[in-house]
Order: sequence, then C-alpha cells, then structure tokens
Amino acid sequence: MNKNILTTGIQDFIVKNITTDSLSVMLSNPIFEGASSKEIINQIIAAKKCKNKLPTWFHTADIYYPLPLQIEQTSSEITAQYKAGLLSGKIGADIGGGLGVDSYYFAKNTDTVFHVEINGELSEIVCYNFKVLGAKNIQCIAGDGLTFIEKQTALDWVYIDPSRRDHKKGKVFLLEDCSPNIKEILPLLWSKTQTILIKTAPILDIKAGLKDLSHVKEVQAIAVGYEVKELLWILEKDYKGPAALTAVLLDSSLEKTQFSTSIEIEANSMAPQSEVLDYLYEPHAAVMKIGAFKSVAQQMGLFKLHEHSHLYTATNLVCFPGRSFRVKAVLPYNKKALKSYIKTKANVSVRNFKSTVADLRKKYSLQDGGHVYMFFSTDLNNKAIVIVCEKI
Repeated sequence: MNKNILTTGIQDFIVKNITTDSLSVMLSNPIFEGASSKEIINQIIAAKKCKNKLPTWFHTADIYYPLPLQIEQTSSEITAQYKAGLLSGKIGADIGGGLGVDSYYFAKNTDTVFHVEINGELSEIVCYNFKVLGAKNIQCIAGDGLTFIEKQTALDWVYIDPSRRDHKKGKVFLLEDCSPNIKEILPLLWSKTQTILIKTAPILDIKAGLKDLSHVKEVQAIAVGYEVKELLWILEKDYKGPAALTAVLLDSSLEKTQFSTSIEIEANSMAPQSEVLDYLYEPHAAVMKIGAFKSVAQQMGLFKLHEHSHLYTATNLVCFPGRSFRVKAVLPYNKKALKSYIKTKANVSVRNFKSTVADLRKKYSLQDGGHVYMFFSTDLNNKAIVIVCEKI
C-alpha cells in the first residue's frame, strides 16, 4: 500500500478524473511525487468500477482502492447486505476476506468480525478502508484462514468464499475444483462453529455440492436484476433434514422475491401441460438454477407448454418469480403466419426450439427492442409455435 496515494494532490486528481476516459488519463501521464502514473490510473479505474457495485466505497472520501481485478471479483454491496441478514452473533470469521465488503456488512449484525486475508497488501488496504468507513468492530488478520481457524476456540459462524482453481474446466464445476477444498476442511470448521456460510459461483453444480457437504440447511441462488450472482450454502451442524433450494431475486432497494423448493419436492411435483392461455410466464434464471421446473408450476397453479419448454401459462395473473406477459397471439411457425412481423422490432426468445435467436432475427429481419415479445417454442403436441406477448 503506497500511502502517498492518499496525499491531497493525488486524491484531488483522482476525483477530478473519475469521469475522464481512462485512455486520456494514461496519455496525460500524470506526474506526482511518490506515486507512479500506473498506480494513480489504477486508482481511477478501480474507483469507476466501484461506482455502481460499491457505492459506499465510491462516495466515501479518502478510500484507497485495491486493484481493479480485485474489485471485479468481490461481492456487490447489494448481495453483501442481503448476506448480513443470514448471520448474527458475538464473534464471526470471514476467512477468505478479500476486499472486505461482506465483512463490512456482517459487522452490522455481529459484535466482532475477523477479516482474514492471505494477501498481506490487500489486508493492509482493507484494514485502512475499514477505519475510513468507521467499521470499528472488524479485526483484520493478514494470514491463512485455516491457520487462523485452528487457533480459535469457538465462533458463532464462519463465512468462506473459496476460489476456483481451474477456470478452464468448462461451464460446470465442483467444490473439489475450489481452494480450499470445502469437503476436506469441514471437520476443522465444525470443530469451531455451529454455522457455516459458503459462497460459490452460480455455475457450481448444486446436486454434486449437496453430495459433498454435510448438514446443508439451504442453498440459495442469489440474483440481482436478471443475473444470478452467486450461490449461498447455509450449513448448520445439527441439521439433518433435506436442503431447501431457494431462488432469491433482489432489486437495488433490497426488495426481494423468493421461491423455494427441494430435490424431494421437485421430484414429487406434477406439472400438467396446456395450450397457451391468457398469460405466459418465463422463470428467472435463479429459479431454473435450483431446478424448479415442475414445482414452480404446481405451487403457483400454472401449466407448462411442454415438458422441455420451461414456459408456463394460466388464465389468471400471478406474482411470478420471473417475467410475466399478456398473450396477444399464438401463431404456427411458418413464414405466412409471421409475414406481418418481418422487418419489425421485437424482443425474441427461444425455449425448446430448433433455431437460435440470431438465426431467427436474420431469417425474418427482426430488429431488437420495442414493446413486442416473441417466444419461439414447442407446444404440448410437439408443434413449433410463436407466442406474441406484451410484458406486464
């Protein structure tokens, strides 16, 4: 950590250039005593990345920003605030502390939070920022998280965000691909705490994770807007029941919509099929991630269009965990039926359909956008159809 970055002249320069194009700043080659141009430019780039993701950091004077890549890899404030409501107590430990966003919010519900980060320089930066942010009940430890845990007697909770070792393995990966290997360290963690919260990337395989972990009370797929941001695994030492699978849809004000199921409930659910009715429902990616293909239909009184389409329909409007549409027309998939839509604007989606969105746009000269939504899918009679809708 270069404390010269915190001098008034450099801080003023960073603030004045927040809205300036990064390339222009690089070409200007800013010269200040005690800090390189690269360090200053990295501060500006990092600050820009914090504007929407970490607004508290961005709007606080004298924050020392870590590397831009470290900001990209950290939790957003929205997800961190949500997680803070899952843990409370007198003493907790974040043993893969990183930028400290999660620790900062955990500290609002826990008397003392240990932020443990193996990167010494990052730990120093985070400790400094906690002081600037007024977070007085967080103790920063520069060192290995497991070594720290071994020395503790009892903790109310442990939070861990393991890093993925092999990013080239493909779209789906397992807990054994992470460092540390959670399965291997569980005995150590259970000897120190009753509650464990694990954060993983959303592409981790849930069923495989449930086989590897013990005492999983719930797995949550956390989404902000239309994107699933992370999976949270809530473990309680004495819990022996089935794991709840929950999709949590957050907006910028932390208002949330939730839908819960389990592997057992999903397996025993019925999803009757129907032709397209008055309303069409498209489940959020978080609902799909937890595998609620049949249970979302049964719990909400909906029909599926086809076993593999994962689109739902009903004659009534329900509060659905995803997007809701009013059906305007149902067309057979052929050029004659689609003639009036050629060279028009439409939001195109495909579900269980033989063509891609790109191919359909090209074939029918469909421009992106507008108020019309077109779902190309397959109905219960295995016929290709086009559902024309308006979003509710």
